[in-house]
Amino acid sequence: MVEYTCGKTNIEEFSAMISLHSGEFLEIDIRKLMIPSERVAHVQVGNNLEHALLVLTKSGYTAIPVLDPHYKLHGLISTPIIMDSILGLERIEFEQLEKKRVEEVMNQSVPRVKITASIKTCLRLLVNHPFLCVDTEDGYFEGILPRSTVLMQLNLDVNKMNKSEK
Repeated sequence: MVEYTCGKTNIEEFSAMISLHSGEFLEIDIRKLMIPSERVAHVQVGNNLEHALLVLTKSGYTAIPVLDPHYKLHGLISTPIIMDSILGLERIEFEQLEKKRVEEVMNQSVPRVKITASIKTCLRLLVNHPFLCVDTEDGYFEGILPRSTVLMQLNLDVNKMNKSEK
């Protein structure tokens, strides 16, 4: 098992320190922190790379989920993945944007958790990923859990804890 560190303290010790003072943060339901699927920019498996690049550019995201028509998660697509797929030996082959499909180049290794996952599980994964995809037990995409949202909530809880200690 990989041990993630946070400065000189590992995640297990960090979680224990938080839970000693206040169990609130570790008990939070990730549904309260995630961005619901209706508000998440995404593309579908049949879309071409031109469409994916347009959605990425307009949304300002670095990566977006790839879903099927039934809202099941299949992968992630990003601008670097798209650009890498159209790089030729001597030039960027922009004409490939229209021809290639998202499912041909997407990253199928998706940082994901079930909607029932604990915040502790999410923290471990968020160390190495800017967001996690959240899906149901049946594999339907529910939304994303951004690292920034989790950190904002943790910051609120730590500040609340500090005020109550004064």
